[in-house]
Amino acid sequence: MNKQEIYDFIKSKNIWYEITEHKAVYNMQELSEIDLPYKEADGKNLFVRDDKKRNYYLITLKGNKKLDLKSFSDNFHLRRLSFASENDLMDILNLKPGSVTPLGLLNDKDLKVIFYLDKEFLNDEGIIGIHPNDNTATLWLKVPDLINIIKEHGNQANIVKID
Repeated sequence: MNKQEIYDFIKSKNIWYEITEHKAVYNMQELSEIDLPYKEADGKNLFVRDDKKRNYYLITLKGNKKLDLKSFSDNFHLRRLSFASENDLMDILNLKPGSVTPLGLLNDKDLKVIFYLDKEFLNDEGIIGIHPNDNTATLWLKVPDLINIIKEHGNQANIVKID
């Protein structure tokens, strides 16, 4: 799904959402320069794979957090993790670098990717800000709605504590 298809899909779900259009951003530093309505709810997304290239994971955590891949793999009993290639990102999620988002899982036709979401997103208002498969906007959703969308699509979704 492209950006407009994501918008149409979200509208069809009859759920709460807001959209913030902005210039293209490629990292959290660039995003921090944008005036966002829910800055504390913005998600950082990491697309990783195991050392055998058999398993792929999308990890979404608060934008101000850093993730130690070794600790993460140890905590969740996964093989050693590293970042997936641009080719894998395009082949599996149909996304370009800078546009990684949980909504990219809707393009995962083979359901290869396991999703991990930092449970800290459930605090406060339970809102998350993610790209609509394009880095020129942030789509704000309620976390339970996002989880339902991913599970309905068929991907495994885990809400976990990420330190």
